[in-house]
Amino acid sequence: SHTFGLRLLCVMCCNLDTLLLLESQYRVSEILLQSQKDNVSDASVGQGKFIIDGLSVERNHILVRMNLIGGPSERFLPPRALQKGSDLYPWPMFSSYPLPKCYLLDVPKMPPCTQDTEINTFLTFSKNPEKQASWMETCRKQFCKAMTTRSMIMTSSVLADLLEKAVMNLSANTSECFFSLTEYKAVDSSVKNHNLSSLQHLGIKMTIRYGKYFNLLKDESEQDLCLLLKHCQKFLLQQQAKIKSPLRCLQGAYPGYDWFASSVFLIMSGEQERALTFLLRFSTLLVSAFLWPPRLHVSIHHPVEVAASGIHPMYSCTAHYVEMLLKAEVPLVFSAFRMSGFTPSQICQQWLGQCFWNYLDWPEICHYICACIVMGPDYQVYVCIAALKHLQQDILQHTQTQDLQVFLKEEPIHGFQVSNYLEYMEGLERRYRAVLLTDMRNIKLKLS
Repeated sequence: SHTFGLRLLCVMCCNLDTLLLLESQYRVSEILLQSQKDNVSDASVGQGKFIIDGLSVERNHILVRMNLIGGPSERFLPPRALQKGSDLYPWPMFSSYPLPKCYLLDVPKMPPCTQDTEINTFLTFSKNPEKQASWMETCRKQFCKAMTTRSMIMTSSVLADLLEKAVMNLSANTSECFFSLTEYKAVDSSVKNHNLSSLQHLGIKMTIRYGKYFNLLKDESEQDLCLLLKHCQKFLLQQQAKIKSPLRCLQGAYPGYDWFASSVFLIMSGEQERALTFLLRFSTLLVSAFLWPPRLHVSIHHPVEVAASGIHPMYSCTAHYVEMLLKAEVPLVFSAFRMSGFTPSQICQQWLGQCFWNYLDWPEICHYICACIVMGPDYQVYVCIAALKHLQQDILQHTQTQDLQVFLKEEPIHGFQVSNYLEYMEGLERRYRAVLLTDMRNIKLKLS
């Protein structure tokens, strides 16, 4: 039925890469907007009034979801149910963009905090961090102290400095450099002729809207982000293996949008050169294989059979250990997934693939990235376990109502803060790091 089709479309669009693909190939939002425009009373006399029914309410919900990026406290999605009383549906419908302003929530105010000043002081007085052997250990302590004082939303400038100096220190340490540094000297003028797909351009527009919501970007930021993604694509194509495969997704550049590079661009407040320098250094680290999905797309760093399989280490390693640790640490949630016929690895792949966009608020996305880089790549697994533990009651409830998969795909992770679970994740680190890091470092080995 029509209603089922719209509900299915809504679930599909929760995956941002799928959303961009549908929009770039089929212009789904234009079709939905036209359907809304046609669904009015007295269309002959001007604009007319929207007819409120199940289909128009569902279309309104999908249109807002497709156009707005944001975590649980950054956007408002109109409910699907009609209200009791005289005003059955108090939320405005529309048949053209831009969206009514009521769906975009005010930017959350960031309270001043002394920990931000303290870690900022540490970073300010860190001269040549790449030459200090003990700097990274001190940085981790400062980060943990700042995060666990329960106060804390670090400002974007502090986050950028923290990530920049941490990566500078790690990439200067030969024991931390998992991939060799690939020489890259492309200039902007040569890269500008490199073409991005229509999917990439839609993703860029989406990123710019999100960045401007936080006042992180300038007017010319769209061109800068476009240039950054062209540089990234050209850099990664240099490290792509030549394989024969019937899978179209393995032909050419990474088929999805680069949500991690876009996140770095926003953290760096739209400074394209700074973001590119960061990403080039970052590409030498083990953590880049897991945080940055395009990094190992059909990569020469994989054995040929692994590259040809299209299986990303985010799935073969991270998702595998999420399931293993979940069974040991949060058995009720693990059992709920088994009963539902839906696996934790499926939802974790979606969360991680789009860098938690639409599932966490922007400050928490930044804290997730910081935790994985500063604390270690195994924290990607621990963040997923912590998020699933946080959702335990909701997961058990929706297992009973038999809509767990739809709930996890459609709903953001309300109330989750990395800082609230950092001590829990440190406990997981003490128990599991040796095994996880060993396996993560084995991603270069052949499939057994």
